[in-house]
Amino acid sequence: YTQHIDSLLNDLSKSSYAVHTGNPFIDVLISEKLKLIHEQHISCKMNVKLENIHFIRNIELCSLLGNLLDNCIEAAQCCDKNKSITFCCNTTQNHFCIHASNTYNKKLKHKNGSFITTKKDPSMHGFGIISIKKIVSKEYDLYFPHPGWSEQKPEDWYTQSMEGIKELISECDKSQVSGISFGGQMHGLVVLDENDNVIRPAILWNDGRTQKQTDYLNNEIGKDKLSEYTANIAFAGFTAPKILWMRENEPDNFNKIKKIMLPKDYLAYKLSGTFCTDYSDASGMLLLDVKNKCWSKQMLEICGVSEEQLPKLFESYEVVGTLKEDIANELGLSKEVKIIAGAGDNAAAAVGTGTVGDGMCNISLGTSGTIFISSKTFGVDSNNALHSFDHADGYYHLMGCMLSAASCNKWWMDEILKTKEYSKEQEGITKLGENHVFYLPYLMGERSPHNDPKARATFIGMSMDTTREEMTQAVLEGVAFGLRDSLEVARSLGIKIERTKICGGGAKSPLWKKIIANVMNLKVDVIESEEGPGYGGAMLAAVGCGEYESVQEAADKLVKVVDTVEPDEELVTKYEAKYQQFRKIYPALKDVFQKFD
Repeated sequence: YTQHIDSLLNDLSKSSYAVHTGNPFIDVLISEKLKLIHEQHISCKMNVKLENIHFIRNIELCSLLGNLLDNCIEAAQCCDKNKSITFCCNTTQNHFCIHASNTYNKKLKHKNGSFITTKKDPSMHGFGIISIKKIVSKEYDLYFPHPGWSEQKPEDWYTQSMEGIKELISECDKSQVSGISFGGQMHGLVVLDENDNVIRPAILWNDGRTQKQTDYLNNEIGKDKLSEYTANIAFAGFTAPKILWMRENEPDNFNKIKKIMLPKDYLAYKLSGTFCTDYSDASGMLLLDVKNKCWSKQMLEICGVSEEQLPKLFESYEVVGTLKEDIANELGLSKEVKIIAGAGDNAAAAVGTGTVGDGMCNISLGTSGTIFISSKTFGVDSNNALHSFDHADGYYHLMGCMLSAASCNKWWMDEILKTKEYSKEQEGITKLGENHVFYLPYLMGERSPHNDPKARATFIGMSMDTTREEMTQAVLEGVAFGLRDSLEVARSLGIKIERTKICGGGAKSPLWKKIIANVMNLKVDVIESEEGPGYGGAMLAAVGCGEYESVQEAADKLVKVVDTVEPDEELVTKYEAKYQQFRKIYPALKDVFQKFD
């Protein structure tokens, strides 16, 4: 290589190269003969793109390029024809770094895991490779024992997670696995007895059985007191109302409780034996003093539980323990593998999208929908319409949460239109900002900003000439308007947001992203990785294992914006008028909803 460097750099000063043989890995091998790029681009349109290649002119180029090609082949073994690989190589005189990541074009139904590998060669002055090598998704059952109830079995999470981890690491060098962390559904009540047996199925975040207990907390204890104790008011999905419900309706089970934990923390406990949680997830229990990062003695007294029944608190990136020996043996991993606390799914998704530090925003279009605003300072809005939680980066965040987002579109497509052709149904939607049909996205009630579990989904504005496309458009717009409700609360606090990241299954729709950008009047940044909480959890593991000094550093180095959807001035004006109409519908129907059974 060294004898050709000068001539190749001379060639590249005159032109740039792109090789497309039809075989992306041959493309890479051929491209190496042509590139040695100095601030140029090579991109292969098939499966591989090489971007931002900067080689310095010295003997270490041979080792660097060899490592790049080795990792290209290694990554290829984990891929199929529907996956693409992006390789980024950046160099300075004393530091080499290659970033390789897989982008998956398949739909993931449930929580996914992301596996980050890192390798270091001391002779390369800090050379490292960071990549998503493989993603595994496992399913587990959801139970609805009564209307409005929602439960899962923690044992299923553990069983499927163990099987998922085995599959995830089946093709890698297991000695390279350094840490495991989590991004998990929030608010769920998991209770164990003195023998560490699960007492009853977990009561989930979208369970609506606790309206009586929620009203008791908000009205008799008082919203002002709750906000003083926890920085939040009671919502039906939070954990504290579930504890009160269990005390009132299942006293025998309540008296057996030895440990109270959240869903992801059950997995951490099973893997490490450490009874723990992190501040971001604990914030959603209504038991944590969010500002001071400690359990609220007043809330524990109200709920009739002791601090001994609650887990030890950690920052999301802190090590809580290592793999238990029997678990390590079953997985074929070292018992020195670190278990890192992890975060609630929304905070983990924020990490995975680089929404850390001060004044950053992320919109998640998952089963639920959230608008997440990171902050280095603690704050609460006067009406508690937004959640005030601790963040996985060690600071704070405000979050508006709607209970049904992409699930609205799934319900409309699967149950009503009886189709799986989501993209095809959106092809005929062209008249944005002109729809006369409105949709309230309250299939499971609503949290932010209305806090009304009795609210229900509603179409309004149909006429004899209303089309299928207009109904579909109304669903997409209704979710965007619902998220705008929370954004308006943030704006009322003086928070200025000009752009947002976006993630979740709904973010795969170009049309929905365009609607979001114009309804919100925000620039919408699309990131390279769409893995959200799983990727954020893996990034937290990397921080905990010492690969990065902080969550901010990890986000700066691992999160890449690949596209931005800009708002259109004309559409923004049209959608502003439509939003002003939308926001009048819920107040008009609120009393009607209260009469529904």
